[in-house]
Amino acid sequence: MREPLLRIGCAAGFSGDRVDAAGPVVEALIAAGGPAVLIFETLAERTLALAQLSRRSQPEGGYEPLLVELLRPVLERCLKAGVRIVSNFGAAHPVGAARRIHALARELGLPPPRIAVVEGDDLNLPDRRALWAEAAVGLKVVSANAYLGAEAIADALLEGAQIVVCGRVADPSLTVGPALAHFGWRRDDWDRLARATMAGHLLECGAQVSGGYYADPGFKDVPGLANLGYPIAEIDAEGDCTITKPAGTGGRIDEHTVKEQLLYEVHDPLAYLTPDVVADLGEAEVTQLGPDRVRLTGVRGHPRPATLKVNICHETGWLAEGEISYAGARAEARARLAAQVLRERLQGLGPMRVDLIGVSSLFADDDGRWLEAQDVGEARDVRLRVAWRQSDQASAERLPREVTALYTCGPAGGGGVRTALRPRLGTMSCLVPRERVPASHRFIEEAA
Repeated sequence: MREPLLRIGCAAGFSGDRVDAAGPVVEALIAAGGPAVLIFETLAERTLALAQLSRRSQPEGGYEPLLVELLRPVLERCLKAGVRIVSNFGAAHPVGAARRIHALARELGLPPPRIAVVEGDDLNLPDRRALWAEAAVGLKVVSANAYLGAEAIADALLEGAQIVVCGRVADPSLTVGPALAHFGWRRDDWDRLARATMAGHLLECGAQVSGGYYADPGFKDVPGLANLGYPIAEIDAEGDCTITKPAGTGGRIDEHTVKEQLLYEVHDPLAYLTPDVVADLGEAEVTQLGPDRVRLTGVRGHPRPATLKVNICHETGWLAEGEISYAGARAEARARLAAQVLRERLQGLGPMRVDLIGVSSLFADDDGRWLEAQDVGEARDVRLRVAWRQSDQASAERLPREVTALYTCGPAGGGGVRTALRPRLGTMSCLVPRERVPASHRFIEEAA
């Protein structure tokens, strides 16, 4: 007999998320009893490209840089309690991540865990580039990765994996895979797959559904924001779920937070495309069951797309930035004068973005026309930020040097200069036939 519920807790919603979130989630999963899975969602489009760049200089790297910090506090408890771990923190090097987890287990004095890696997403390999090359003609490609689905995750779990390390899989698939393995659903059971997909969608951004991204003081208040509880989905055999969080943690889970996250980044609520299924929210119902317990039902599913999305990251030159502060009387006027000096000094070398942080930045534009159209105000605490894009590093370096020179070249009273120079990455997407991108898994043994 299958257990009636599968509990899946999420302890990260992006690379760089809090590393202390997993502890309370794991404690809640263990206390509840029954089968449980812990997921970490740490991979975004830009994150994967950065991981590819990192691996160029460090061949054994290329996986989530906070991998050890995320796992060290909970690895022993998960392994001993039978809580499976599924994550996309493999990024550009899932095998490298698996090896590092084996090393961490040794450091903690633990027996070697059974670790499987999901492979097939990396299409920037010599024999696979033809799948997308026509879409990327003329680009300096850094990475090309297909969004895989849940089936390889499920297969790995069914073969006894305690930890499954993925690269680029669709975020909800981290949840669909464990549900598919646990309940034994048919792989064309579109309604159940769609319901599990939306459970995964509610989990995938971590504390967003617990009130983090929702919080707006005085309008949408969230208690205990400094100690947010990360979400747990209780999934039943039909795929419907209840979203909750560990007791005693901050945040809130109610109809409002769940509805916001349910629609987050969903391009079409009637046809949310994923590698596993097309989810239909047209009849979805969100119901408050009690404090921090919200039920999602009524999601329907349609056959999955015939194609998979591929994200292609490519080099697009260099971004240079410089900042300097002005304070006191006529601070805004001095900041504007500094910007004008920079424009004159760098005239003819391309458009330069100018922001007066605290006066106009979020609503400004890249060519500066919006700022120039505004009257000079009386702001007394202004930080000037300028930035530009250049195709080569040498040209880009001009801007940081000119910003630094404002210290003594004026206007008066500038200070706190900070500059940055980094390569820029662009992204584009295309579709490839699903059958051309087979996914698989293999177990990585502990190194001798």
